[in-house]
Amino acid sequence: MNRMSLKKLALPLTLLLGGCTPAAGRLSLADTMAGARIVDISHPLTEGMPVYPGGTPLSATVMGTVEKDGYYIRKFTVGEHTGTHVDAPAHFAAGAKTVDQLPVESLAGPAAVVDVSAKAAQNADYEVTVEDIEAWERQHGPLGPQHLVLIRTGWASRWPDEERYRNADASGVMHYPGVSLAASQLLNTRQVRAIGIDTLSTDPGPSKTFEQHRHFLGGGGYHIENLADLSALPAWGAYVVVQPVSVQGGSGSPARVLAFIPQENR
Repeated sequence: MNRMSLKKLALPLTLLLGGCTPAAGRLSLADTMAGARIVDISHPLTEGMPVYPGGTPLSATVMGTVEKDGYYIRKFTVGEHTGTHVDAPAHFAAGAKTVDQLPVESLAGPAAVVDVSAKAAQNADYEVTVEDIEAWERQHGPLGPQHLVLIRTGWASRWPDEERYRNADASGVMHYPGVSLAASQLLNTRQVRAIGIDTLSTDPGPSKTFEQHRHFLGGGGYHIENLADLSALPAWGAYVVVQPVSVQGGSGSPARVLAFIPQENR
């Protein structure tokens, strides 16, 4: 790894390994986090938000109000794969880890943001290629087991308009960008922790076989789907924390996803 790549790794390593007491010439974990800009790259759960066909939308019922009961409380139902959410390996791999079994250390790491928004604007069915991944690596250094790879397609600009977000044709076939099987295989070889994307699915819209899901989840990684606008994140330098609900036996879970951006990358 070259000197620039080592320098760029300084923030993630500090976040992972930094102590609470500052040492000479080194920021503490608290100092590093306090100096970072925090960006929410997840959508709030709302009624009427886009869902994958057959998915369970949010439904909320008020059970108590401050005026009547002295407190405000609701009950809600929502699908495991509604809104910004995590796909656990068990979603497509029998006997694999469920969302509550994901190692906590896998739910955070340095973000590698692969921007294919210009290509997706020209082709709604664009699939991230091996060349897209290798081009990122040539510029920023090799991907590895600590990384969360986030794909920026620009599709988040269509949220929360379900019709535009699904982008279905007259036959009902959806058209939105995803990740090719070949690119998924490369990322699995790199052993990255997760693949995230700002669309309904990491597989492209027309897919009926979900090959990318089967491969990457079957390899032990997890997905983050329906991410919000990623334009504020640098290609390299942000640190991401993924916060799914730890549902016992869950195939996935809605999640809040936060990106910490150091001052030098703002």
